[in-house]
Amino acid sequence: MKIWPGKPYPLGSTYDGLGTNFSIFSEAAQKIELCLFDDNGQETRVELPETNGFCWHGYLADVKPGQKYGYRVYGEWSPQKGLRFNPAKLLLDPYAKAVVGELDWQEAIFPYRFNAEETINEIDSALFMPKSVVINPFFDWENDRLLRTSLHETIIYEVHVKGFSVTQLAIPENIRGTYAGLAHPFSIDYFKQLGITALELMPVQQFIHEDVLVKRHLRNYWGYNPIGFLAPHNEYASNKKPGEQVQEFKQMVKILHAAGIEIILDVVFNHTAEGNHLGPMLSFKGIDNAAYYRLAKEDSRYYFDYSGTGNSINARHPHVLQLIMDALRYWILEMHVDGFRFDLAPILARDLQEVNRLSAFFDIIQQDPVISQVKLIAEPWDLGEDGYQVGKFPPFWSEWNGKYRDTVRDFLFSKDQTIAQFANRFTGSSDLYENTGRKPYASINFVSAHDGFTLHDLVSYNQKHNEANGNNNQDGNDDNHSWNCGFEGPTNDQTINALRLKEKRNFLTALFLSQGIPMLLGGDEIGRTQRGNNNCYCQDNEISWYNWQNIDATWLQFIRDLIQFRVAHPVFRRRGWFYARSIHGSEVLDISWFLPNGNEMSDEDWKTSFAKSLMIFFNGDLILYPDARGERIVDDSFLILFNASNQEIIFTLPDKKWGQQWKVVIDTATEGFVKQTIIYPAKGQVRVESYSITLLIQNKKIE
Repeated sequence: MKIWPGKPYPLGSTYDGLGTNFSIFSEAAQKIELCLFDDNGQETRVELPETNGFCWHGYLADVKPGQKYGYRVYGEWSPQKGLRFNPAKLLLDPYAKAVVGELDWQEAIFPYRFNAEETINEIDSALFMPKSVVINPFFDWENDRLLRTSLHETIIYEVHVKGFSVTQLAIPENIRGTYAGLAHPFSIDYFKQLGITALELMPVQQFIHEDVLVKRHLRNYWGYNPIGFLAPHNEYASNKKPGEQVQEFKQMVKILHAAGIEIILDVVFNHTAEGNHLGPMLSFKGIDNAAYYRLAKEDSRYYFDYSGTGNSINARHPHVLQLIMDALRYWILEMHVDGFRFDLAPILARDLQEVNRLSAFFDIIQQDPVISQVKLIAEPWDLGEDGYQVGKFPPFWSEWNGKYRDTVRDFLFSKDQTIAQFANRFTGSSDLYENTGRKPYASINFVSAHDGFTLHDLVSYNQKHNEANGNNNQDGNDDNHSWNCGFEGPTNDQTINALRLKEKRNFLTALFLSQGIPMLLGGDEIGRTQRGNNNCYCQDNEISWYNWQNIDATWLQFIRDLIQFRVAHPVFRRRGWFYARSIHGSEVLDISWFLPNGNEMSDEDWKTSFAKSLMIFFNGDLILYPDARGERIVDDSFLILFNASNQEIIFTLPDKKWGQQWKVVIDTATEGFVKQTIIYPAKGQVRVESYSITLLIQNKKIE
């Protein structure tokens, strides 16, 4: 087979309509073979003829989309030096845009012999390996473009591609649990009625099911175990032909964009599925181990591990950093995604040990004209020393606000010494973000996420119940800030069930009235339970999937109404901070805090450790920023009455300076939104049930 020199850029396999260019980086390799596979698994090897800047490349005419391929890389086998070259191992292309097949866990896929880890394993792994695929890059986007919804108007729905539709009978069986299922008319109508603006997809980069899970007859359901940073996961495609997952993913994006829904990808660039020094050789480890991974300085056989998975990507290396940036640009420019949530983001910003917010990773993203313009969200913690970095990311980044989650849980579950922290979190966490030049939408607010209890389980369990994972309930977080409301797990006690439902209303009312970007965990709106399992990473079954049967229509409608209410009132999604002062000569402040007796809170009141109740005034007349047309935004004013204590409290409303009359909008002690007209005058007394929230709107029509 004749191979031409080709070009070093772009890396990966690139079909131009006539043939395909192949390029792969390796700084320490001595020879690289391109391996082509036909439909019968027959392998043809072709040595890449040229090297330029450590990029090995070649061009093959007549190689078309659908061609399966891999690499064999020759070089020194010296684990003590961090060199693990082994040409017996077929390797996936780090730049593969599609992968076909699934890994078969045999000794052949490991670079060493099981009985001697320093001895090279020369068993050919090709038979047991998935293969990279040359894709068709052409697609008719029909003028589709990124949506660029303003951050302060964004409402995120965290969803699993498979889990959402796999049991939904309204979707054809052959596309349930797939990209096509997520774009089916049922799904589009559901998302539109719910009112969310963005789907945050749990990992869709090609990932591997770990051997330990396969042996337990489990699967890596969450997908945080990547092996291909540019390839959409093949199991989520309804069309199983090699490379067709790319077309199906693009079609999904186009349909969702047409419905006004953004796509945010949860991306995993901090580690790979190759694990530690005892892990398999699937790609990076055999291409240039010392470049791609952070190796221990004392002994290069071993890996730094800030993720808890065995290895950490070496984002300090220029070619590895290039891979990450190329992957991000590819997902934006070629796949049309609207943003990213970076899993364990501090790992990418670590220099030698410490997290450096001025690292090359952040510098390059800020300077990149493509990546810098999409939504960038950090999971601001990792497992390394000083890994909790909430509030420490650069401007233009938003963060999953773990402090919001924990504080709101503690306050609404009536924990002492939380009222001041709750006030900070509810108003956008200015203590975390204002000093770095960021706005309230830097905070991604959530009370539940994929990692941890669902909302239903949060109010139903005091302890985790992860026995189904096969680790004797040792995995998962023990500190859940949860409360079972008096009984562990399901119960027929109507008093307990009523309290649980009220607390669920409290959490989502607080979430959608908070400043910042709300994120709803997919399935919370239909009461999804994981039976007390707070670490369902391996449960690709009914424990994790959506249960579309016996949905509480009243509960679902309450959440739809909550989201619609937030959208209708910009005072709850401000672009700027509250300043707690009067503005432009106004008599009243933009925000004020009151005790239940109607008096404004003093500095000493904030220090009261047992305080469980407060009243907040949001001034809708003092929203300082203009809208897109340059007009000043004005809204209604609101009073929010929080009673997180176990006793009923009678609140006295502020005097008429703050509003002459108030109408009840939400009472979480009832079904939520109040249909009948209930009016209170200034200084009127409002009875607020234990563990509940009441929202009042200034009744300007009567005034």
